[in-house]
Amino acid sequence: TNYPLTLSVDDLGEAGFGLTVQASLPVEASRVCGYMHEALSNLAAALEEAPDRTVTSLAILPPAERHLLLEEWNATEAPYPSDTCIHELFAQQAEKTPDAVAVVHGEEQLSYGELNAQANRLAHYLRTLGVGPDRRVAICAERSIEMVVGLLGILKAGGAYVPLDPTYPPERLTFMLEDSAPVALLVHGEAVPDLASGDLPVVDLGKEGCWRSCPGTDPERGDLTPSHLAYAIYTSGSTGTPKGVMIEHGGLTNLIEAQRVNLGLQPTSRVSQFASFSFDACAFEVVMALCNGGSLHLLASRERLSGESLVRTLSEQGITHATLTPAVLAQMSASPSLERLSTLVVAGDAVSHALVKVWAPGRCFINAYGPTEASIWATMHKCGSDDGKRPPIGRPISNTRVYILDASGSPVPLGVTGELCIGGAGVARGYLNRPDLTGERFSADPFSGDPGARLYRTGDLGRYLPDGNIEFL
Repeated sequence: TNYPLTLSVDDLGEAGFGLTVQASLPVEASRVCGYMHEALSNLAAALEEAPDRTVTSLAILPPAERHLLLEEWNATEAPYPSDTCIHELFAQQAEKTPDAVAVVHGEEQLSYGELNAQANRLAHYLRTLGVGPDRRVAICAERSIEMVVGLLGILKAGGAYVPLDPTYPPERLTFMLEDSAPVALLVHGEAVPDLASGDLPVVDLGKEGCWRSCPGTDPERGDLTPSHLAYAIYTSGSTGTPKGVMIEHGGLTNLIEAQRVNLGLQPTSRVSQFASFSFDACAFEVVMALCNGGSLHLLASRERLSGESLVRTLSEQGITHATLTPAVLAQMSASPSLERLSTLVVAGDAVSHALVKVWAPGRCFINAYGPTEASIWATMHKCGSDDGKRPPIGRPISNTRVYILDASGSPVPLGVTGELCIGGAGVARGYLNRPDLTGERFSADPFSGDPGARLYRTGDLGRYLPDGNIEFL
């Protein structure tokens, strides 16, 4: 027939009901019978014990499948430095390799020791302005070494940075500045618009100032904990008013530990900094390089042009690790000159099999997925070149849980489309100044044994594949 599934229910009298299913592949008739048996059993129990329950809240998954989806494929617990803040990982690396190159921009570069000392001086000065745990500092800076110093200085002062891209329209920058209510504003670059207003202290990172005479030693942590904010990054606002996503230190330290081995990072690694400062991918590039002893290479605006210009830049600088979007990658050629590019992360959009076929051979090619609200990454998949189809987004990273739920918040059967929901260490605190929206998108995790666990509903659709990988739809 034209129907992919036919169900017959036979009344067997005192013997009960008989279920007969005919189904076209790849649906297995026995699985459908199992779901129906579970549904009818739970319906009978609800009629007896809780007749006011909604039908959609009834469980239909057999216990074994429910355990597989919720527990076995979410068994991601792994040790990570949960008592350490993100900038402390950088300080530890600076102590290990003070003379190693930390950041490169054109002809300029700083060693780990020099970068750490400059960030410390700025941090000591910011504390005199009242910067501390959960207090925000806006930073509007062109791509430069000073941008990195500013980011680290804010974190070391105990504050949370709010990145403002100077290329954004002035009205958007003004909105983010007013909404985030920072303690201070850091600026750098000739193209930075005048954002000073009222009594807000403004620190120009490119000028000689009193902060440069402050001590170069690491500030004391004080009351700062990994549960305090590391940054508040605003979403694009494509679906309405931009929202400030509040990410805590703990989510970032978990990400670093989870990806350290997967990315093959080592002191000889050269990591490109490609993403806009206002995107969380920039934070990923910075911390993955500087917390693992590699060198961070800031690509100038002209070098970030897609196509052959970018290929030439990556080749000339000997980049070993890059994070790019599929759109950018599609405009590049897999030149033999990129032989040192050993690890390529693709994120931000769905990646095609054609791109994997071109770029995966001979290197670690990772398809990564994660909204801003989940501390940059939530899942990853190492792609092969001969899969023959669009790659999945993989499985949850360490200490992360992914559920695929229906509209009532129940797990859907294996292979069925549902909403991707993310739990675990990377879940954001919520949206800055948006309690209603925070309550709508963030909730307690009903499937975790941790009483404080939280869940973020992404709005994205996906489904679990039989091998445990997730297909993004």
